Amino acid sequence: MKIKLHWKLTFIFCSVIVFGLLIGYFYLLPRLSSYFENSFQNSLKRQLFLNKHWLETYFIEEILLLQEADNLADRIGKELGIRVTIIAIDGEVLGDSDLTKDELKNIENHLNRVEIQEAQKKGFGMSKRFSNTLKKYLLYMAVPLGKDKPLGFLRFAVPLQDLKMLEEGLKRIVILALFLILLLGLGLTSFVSRIVSKPLTEMADVAKAYARGDFFKKPSIHSKDEIGELAKTLSIMSEEIKDKIEKIKQEGARFNTVLSSMFEGIIVTDENGQIILMNPSIRKLFSIDSNPEGKRPIEVIRDITVQNIVDEIIGTKQKFVSKEIIVNFPQEKILKVNGVAIIREDRLEGAILVFHDITELRRLERIRQDFVANVSHELRTPVSSIKGYAETLLEGAIEDKDNAKEFISIIYHESNRLAHLIDDLLDLSKIESGKMKMVFSPLEINPIVKNCVDALEKQAKQKSISISLDLSDNLPKVLADEKRLSQVFLNLLDNAIKYTPQGGSVKISASLKEKFVQIDVADTGIGIAEKDLSRIFERFYRVDKARSRELGGTGLGLSIVKHIVLAHGGQVWVKSQLGAGSTFSFTLPKA
Repeated sequence: MKIKLHWKLTFIFCSVIVFGLLIGYFYLLPRLSSYFENSFQNSLKRQLFLNKHWLETYFIEEILLLQEADNLADRIGKELGIRVTIIAIDGEVLGDSDLTKDELKNIENHLNRVEIQEAQKKGFGMSKRFSNTLKKYLLYMAVPLGKDKPLGFLRFAVPLQDLKMLEEGLKRIVILALFLILLLGLGLTSFVSRIVSKPLTEMADVAKAYARGDFFKKPSIHSKDEIGELAKTLSIMSEEIKDKIEKIKQEGARFNTVLSSMFEGIIVTDENGQIILMNPSIRKLFSIDSNPEGKRPIEVIRDITVQNIVDEIIGTKQKFVSKEIIVNFPQEKILKVNGVAIIREDRLEGAILVFHDITELRRLERIRQDFVANVSHELRTPVSSIKGYAETLLEGAIEDKDNAKEFISIIYHESNRLAHLIDDLLDLSKIESGKMKMVFSPLEINPIVKNCVDALEKQAKQKSISISLDLSDNLPKVLADEKRLSQVFLNLLDNAIKYTPQGGSVKISASLKEKFVQIDVADTGIGIAEKDLSRIFERFYRVDKARSRELGGTGLGLSIVKHIVLAHGGQVWVKSQLGAGSTFSFTLPKA
């Protein structure tokens, strides 16, 4: 339960007041009672001596007379409201204000009373004791009577109960006074604590507003004491906090922007190995939809290698760990994971894991290796053939004119093949590196196609292959480089003729597809198996390697076609069925 400062201060002040009043009560009351009792006794003693002098001056002779002594005792007792006794020197009671004459006759001798004995010896005697005559506790005071010689004793007696009643009255007065002081103190305390706590309450409300992010509220306290200084400091602090928060927000926004725009996946864990941050890239990479915070990596990514990296950094405090993992879902990827420990002031606070997608790098590395192997193989074959026949000629076969001519023809053929391979390699390298210059201009497709068909007409006639054109005269112009477009047509037509059996046919058609013109080159050749379709445009990839080499292909033609079409902003694809021919299609943008 929340207790306000006002009530706390009131309680503290009241506790101090009550404690002080209790100390005052227990300290003052006994002393006041003692003071009251002493004052009472002194007053009674003065009255006793006054009446002694009065009696000795005016009634010295009457004191010794029984009748007169009793009357004097009654007179004094009535005036003072106390019991007065006059006693003879031998202890006989001559008069008593509380006894009748008959009772006086039966009263015992008082010479042995303590106060009488003390008065006889010291001139004044006092005692507190129970009176058998009156059946109550009394305070007795006695003095001797007589100027020249003792004639008797004058004794005053006061009931102790009356003294106690007076003390009780005094006690009630003291308690009432202390209670009134307490009430007054409570009122003043409540008032003062409210005044003291009001500015503090206001500053607490201002601090709560700051906690909610409202820094426009300011304390309205302008006193020049410590509270005023606190209010001033609070106002300054609010401005500084507001500036700091704004800077933190800006830095946080920049940090989030950097994290969100990073292609690399980021995971940050705490010192217990639980995830505290994941950027969008890693979520997309592993298709993570749920909230990963507070979970271990194995619960989110389901890869033991990632968990082992975190455990190794957290468990052994290793500063850097790097491993590769393969992700199979949603698609196969190769990732390089670099883990770094977060260490501040020699204390491990967690780990950062950076995921680099090296799938393309590994693919390119594999392509490079395959390319080097294929180029080496493709170059080795014609070079070996040229070298072998040249050595044969040098060893004497040059004298055999029939064989020499055949050998030189083979060397020439292999040299051309080698030259074509090198030309294709250079063209492909220029296209991929962007160094091949292309001049794009609006072109008619029909003349280019017809020129390419004419160039390969002899090759087609040798195999009795018919080439038909389905080209509309209304086709729009395309934006292309004439030389490279001719290269595309020549490569596709050459392949169609090479892989179409004797007596087959090749058809070239074109049609308008929205903003593109689509060209199709269909043949009735041997076709391509479905398993090879996805790789047909790769460099040096051949469906039938032996047949391709036999036909003089370099294995680079379709790869060159693909890169030229892509450089024109189009697309290229193939549809084929084994034994039923193939259709190579590509698109070019309208001019």
